[in-house]
Amino acid sequence: MGGVRRPIAVADGRFRLLASGSLLAALSILFPPAAAPSAADDTPVRGSAYMGIGVLAHDGVDGSPAGTRAVQTEGVDVSSHQGDVAWQSLWDSGVKWAYVKATEGTSYINPKYSQQYNGSYDVGMVRGAYHFGTPDTSGGGAQADWFVDHGGAWSADGRTLPGVLDIEWNPYGSACYGKTPAQMVSWIRDFVDRYRARTGRHAVIYTSTSWWKQCTGDADGFGAANPLWIARYAATPGALPAGWSRYTMWQYTSTGPIVGDHDRFDGTLDQLAALARG
Repeated sequence: MGGVRRPIAVADGRFRLLASGSLLAALSILFPPAAAPSAADDTPVRGSAYMGIGVLAHDGVDGSPAGTRAVQTEGVDVSSHQGDVAWQSLWDSGVKWAYVKATEGTSYINPKYSQQYNGSYDVGMVRGAYHFGTPDTSGGGAQADWFVDHGGAWSADGRTLPGVLDIEWNPYGSACYGKTPAQMVSWIRDFVDRYRARTGRHAVIYTSTSWWKQCTGDADGFGAANPLWIARYAATPGALPAGWSRYTMWQYTSTGPIVGDHDRFDGTLDQLAALARG
């Protein structure tokens, strides 16, 4: 009798497996598994943004400046992604000023700030600090406070440039950080007003014309007080945002020698020193 029961048990087991498999298949159709995270998501980590991060993608490259104008002074801008900067090599190549990323939002501080900020000063450069603004994370005034408290303060030593608000394409999401033009203008105003109250200086505004038009509605209310640092990788700076008739600084390339991001101050070294003194 045992020889009869064994095939029946096996058949019964196969039936149970088939039934179970059919049920799982049906359930997988009704309730498909959640999709795995896409490997193509290349959104950078918060804090890793740098001056000009979106310029290439949105505005491209249209040539490079012809020669070096005698009335312009060469500079660079750096952040943590450049690591330890070869400041002596930059100085020897003719670079006379530098801006260093100090902060972003209200939580990030550049871990390379000391080497970069003090290193540029030690070789003789006029230098300053910049803040990468993220209007989707906190208010403009709060971010100005964070900036001033963590490297963005100004001192009247003749070698420290006024702080910069880097306001540009959002590398972490929607281009305008989810703000309407009116909201963006209000956020920028809160930042520059708080910076002025804390330091006595008007902050420089770094931006690109295309972003400014899209995200502020081409607001014209900042040019009277805040110097403009324009971003455009081309033979000329091109049309400027509303409110400014001239630029103070121009980031003209992200592929310059030694550090990549090179800039020009629209004036002589003496005029640059005058800007530092206030």
